[in-house]
Amino acid sequence: MAFEGLAEKLTGVFKKLSNKGMLRDSDVKEAMREVRLALLEADVNFKVARQFVNKVSEKAVGEDVLKSLSPGQQVIKIVHEELTEMMGGANAKLAVSSKPPTVIVLCGLQGAGKTTFAAKLALYLKKRSKKPLLAACDIYRPAAIDQLKTVGKAAGVQVFSLEGAKPVQIAQAAVKHAKDELLDTVIIDTAGRTHVDGDMMEEIQNVCAALNPTETLLVVDAMTGQEAVNIASSFDGSVDLTGIVLTKLDGDTRGGAALSMRAVTGKPIKFSSIGEKLEDLEIFHPDRMASRILGMGDVLTLIEKAQESFDMEQAKKLEEKLRKNEFTLVDFMDQMAQVRNMGGTEQLMGMIPGMKNMKIPQDAELDKKKMARMEAIVQSMTMQERLRPEIINASRKKRIAKGCGQQVSDVNRLLNQYESIRKMMRMMRGKGGKMGRRGGFKLPF
Repeated sequence: MAFEGLAEKLTGVFKKLSNKGMLRDSDVKEAMREVRLALLEADVNFKVARQFVNKVSEKAVGEDVLKSLSPGQQVIKIVHEELTEMMGGANAKLAVSSKPPTVIVLCGLQGAGKTTFAAKLALYLKKRSKKPLLAACDIYRPAAIDQLKTVGKAAGVQVFSLEGAKPVQIAQAAVKHAKDELLDTVIIDTAGRTHVDGDMMEEIQNVCAALNPTETLLVVDAMTGQEAVNIASSFDGSVDLTGIVLTKLDGDTRGGAALSMRAVTGKPIKFSSIGEKLEDLEIFHPDRMASRILGMGDVLTLIEKAQESFDMEQAKKLEEKLRKNEFTLVDFMDQMAQVRNMGGTEQLMGMIPGMKNMKIPQDAELDKKKMARMEAIVQSMTMQERLRPEIINASRKKRIAKGCGQQVSDVNRLLNQYESIRKMMRMMRGKGGKMGRRGGFKLPF
């Protein structure tokens, strides 16, 4: 995951500071030297890393900090504030045109994930009662239009294309179509190149000149590291960018691009793509990202994910079943599916304060294959067994395992997980009172 290496190093640095009852100037200097090295190893631009450390050092050596009761925590607070400021301070919202449709032009290099992001953004807007239209303006890459149609269909959004036309003509026709169909947003998927070239820049400039877009977003692959900053600078010098989108933040990336991008270009990061599914898109919140990097979790994003994924009516019914001790295997599978929709246990644990580095049992991680096996086991049961798992004896387990092509040990594992979750949810309800007190949901772990 992004920032994992940086987070581990920073956690180690601040643990040393927190263990000291009193800080000296030399302690702060040594800590800042380690922070600078950690930032450089994370592929943060060296100028940005130097400026960051200088700012933190200047604030951290003040008398109020060094003589405070918990100087280590004060330094962490300063680092959090400076990290947040480095990434933009507050989240930058997507602009909306006062005269529909809002036109959003996407640009970037080939392979950065523009087409997939276009569909993700369309789905994101659709969930917020918008009526988006995707415009296929990449006429060069083989099957680019077909790919946009495929992901557009998955998102349930119209895709506009015009055979034999130039990108500017397609974009203009798409805007006209949106007006005629009363669609309020047009997302323009432009062509990318394997490198920044004059023809590419001229084409994007022509599209922007013809449409006067509300937003011009640069889509950047976060895994390109320091090169991502150079790409952003090149585009920013030729196109009037309004924001940046970071893709593949869930990949094996050191995260330096996210930390450097705003400081180098002055353009806000508006979205981050954190997975392959169309739902895996987040608004970029600098303060929340800073909290994740420092191992403080991200409870607000966790709540937002839960509110999107969890059915409130289903939560009420679940509460009633727990009250009556009627939590069944059917309910268990429903809860597991909803957790997987939120991103899986590993991603969720990273958002809970103090649990980022907690080791997750292999069996607890919910990937598609494991969920499919669990579902197969439950489907191999009779309805009576699903509703009353306590009646499943040894002979029934053999029959269930044979029916779904699994081992008896797999059936036992599922039943043990079910029983653990059932007990835990009853305990949570007993300690916390009514389910759903905070946001109308409870996580099943």
